[in-house]
Amino acid sequence: MSTKTVKQDYQERIVPALTKEFSYTTPMQVPRLEKIVINQGLGAATQDKKIIDNAIAELTAITGQKAVATLSRKDISNFKLRKKMPVGARVTLRRERMYEFLERLIRVALPRIRDFKGIQGKLDGRGNYTLGITEQIIFPEINIDNINKLMGMNITFVTSANTDEEGYALLREFGLPFKKAN
Repeated sequence: MSTKTVKQDYQERIVPALTKEFSYTTPMQVPRLEKIVINQGLGAATQDKKIIDNAIAELTAITGQKAVATLSRKDISNFKLRKKMPVGARVTLRRERMYEFLERLIRVALPRIRDFKGIQGKLDGRGNYTLGITEQIIFPEINIDNINKLMGMNITFVTSANTDEEGYALLREFGLPFKKAN
């Protein structure tokens, strides 16, 4: 399947498989991946502005799309936080970039995690799945020599599925390495 893109695989293999599994009457009922959102929360950024700039540069390198800073909504004096201060970075991927990122995540990045045994299969109740990654260095686009601080990120897969079962089946067919249920 190396010459096929993930999008072609979805149309040629995944849609018929899910139609058969869930007895859909039309291909439009088959759930699809709508977007992938990559988010980094950076609490330490209130003291050091360079952390936000580094995070934005790293997310941009990983995804191939410009990342944006997320801003705080209110003042919290205990955390030395003011309204509209940058506290994180995020990217929303859709269409071709989304499929390219998904392929790189499944084929390259996840296998690079040390002692990797699969990811948890717990969805949010509406067919969406969030994957937490503890280190950004699993992505080959990141140069380990330039890392100041290891930062994690959340990768959310937003699907058009109505149930967790349908969302899980879709992501499983895409090739996400879920842990086997005991």
